[in-house]
Amino acid sequence: MSNSNQQGNLKQFLLAGACAGTAVDTALFPLDTIKTRLQSQHGFIASGGFRGIYSGLLTAVIGSAPGASLFFVTYEATKRVLGATVDQGQYTPLIHMVAASCGETVACTVRVPTEVIKQRMQTKQFTKTSAAVSHVLRTEGILGMYRGFLSTVAREIPFTCIQFPLYEYFKRTYATMKGRPTEPYEAAFMGSFAGAIAAATTTPLDVCKTRIMLSHKNQSAKHYDGIISTMKRIAAEEGPRALFSGIGPRVMWISIGGSIFLGVYEKAVKTFVQLRILDEQRF
Repeated sequence: MSNSNQQGNLKQFLLAGACAGTAVDTALFPLDTIKTRLQSQHGFIASGGFRGIYSGLLTAVIGSAPGASLFFVTYEATKRVLGATVDQGQYTPLIHMVAASCGETVACTVRVPTEVIKQRMQTKQFTKTSAAVSHVLRTEGILGMYRGFLSTVAREIPFTCIQFPLYEYFKRTYATMKGRPTEPYEAAFMGSFAGAIAAATTTPLDVCKTRIMLSHKNQSAKHYDGIISTMKRIAAEEGPRALFSGIGPRVMWISIGGSIFLGVYEKAVKTFVQLRILDEQRF
């Protein structure tokens, strides 16, 4: 962990997370749209092809800042608590896994409703955010906003249990080799590599999550419900290769996204600490 993170406080982590989430979701939204349409059961062209690839951007931006903030403040707080009570030398990867899993679970309380609306707009089911929200609430109730919550958590926890221990390991090893803290731009490259590995590994879970979120009770075809049953159904009806639909855009998106997300986060924390922004000791 870099010096900036060691010195930062939870308020700085919260604001830095908001900056990182907004930056990455805004920059890479078109790739996310293409990935979602590739994974749709209706097919890429029927879901919109390359048309309107910014559909749902407003929803993503609204949800990205609080979602990323919740992740990082939970991640850093859990990491500090566990680091103070557990032998860091022996259990460092486990600490990062637990901290990242807690962060993702908390963040999903904001991220899932955002994803439900965003993905339905990306696949041209709706053209306005307000129409999508009102339709989901009217036909499925508030639980409809959390359709795919368990499948999202089931995808995010394995993903983050791969990405963040790798990311922290790369940073720690590089800092030891160089004899200095890892700079934000260097951390960005490490975040990109760790994210690419995690993204490729967890693509089947992402495909299942997308199908469940795009499914709704009133559609004519049998809707998807449950990650295991969805995975079995896709493999049976479309073949095992369908579970890796969109792996190219997903790996590219998360690789570039990991670079932006973690690079901006590390730079923001470092800047806040240096400029004493939200520094509790100033008051």
